[in-house]
Amino acid sequence: MRKLLWGACLVFTVPIAAHAADHAAHWGYGGDHGPKSWGTMEPEFAACGLGKDQSPIDIRDAKVAALPALDMHYKASSAEVVNNGHTVQVNLADGGELDLDGVAYRLVQFHFHTPSEEKIDGKASAMVVHLVHMSADGKVAVVAALVREGKTNAALDPVLGKLPQAEGKKSTLASFNVGDIFPAHLGYYKYIGSLTTPPCTEGVRWQVLKEPIEASKGQIAAFRKLYPMNARPVQPVNGRTIEQTPAA
Repeated sequence: MRKLLWGACLVFTVPIAAHAADHAAHWGYGGDHGPKSWGTMEPEFAACGLGKDQSPIDIRDAKVAALPALDMHYKASSAEVVNNGHTVQVNLADGGELDLDGVAYRLVQFHFHTPSEEKIDGKASAMVVHLVHMSADGKVAVVAALVREGKTNAALDPVLGKLPQAEGKKSTLASFNVGDIFPAHLGYYKYIGSLTTPPCTEGVRWQVLKEPIEASKGQIAAFRKLYPMNARPVQPVNGRTIEQTPAA
């Protein structure tokens, strides 16, 4: 996945370094380099224009199913916080894993979009955190935590309170535990989609949490000051199955 790893949603962007930007392509979110042009910018970006299982989507009419509880095994890890020109991304040295159907997906990184890329019944959230995981054979799974404006998010403040202010700038965190950011209830929507940034690789397992987390107006504004809008528009569902856990 080339830089797939890093980017997913990657802002998986370019793979592995996600987003770490393949400056040769100069993709972005507006003008001639925006989402409508991604598919023709580089041969390896073709799925952005031709793919049928693309992300994000507007989640509607999800089918209630007996989905298993999310089997998360996260732990504190050192981390690198990078402004990669498309978002602020946190690369984790050893942040734990997510087990899906008996397969371990290692947590590689998380990053932010504003507004949220995915919508629920047509409505976007103020922000979203995408947590990108990869299995030993290179398959990708993303957990999306929607963010609404509310109280200060203490768990995310080490990142949102000290954002690298320019592309290429980075900082380090001695310890960060992704498990601290999740809401009390972990019900979720499930579907198969893609990375939301070039190369828009398909076959990504998406788990979108139903209960949002909160961040303060100031925390959200700090990110928007750097990236006022870094969300790909929603893509056609094309008959894909969207499932959800039962209401609590």
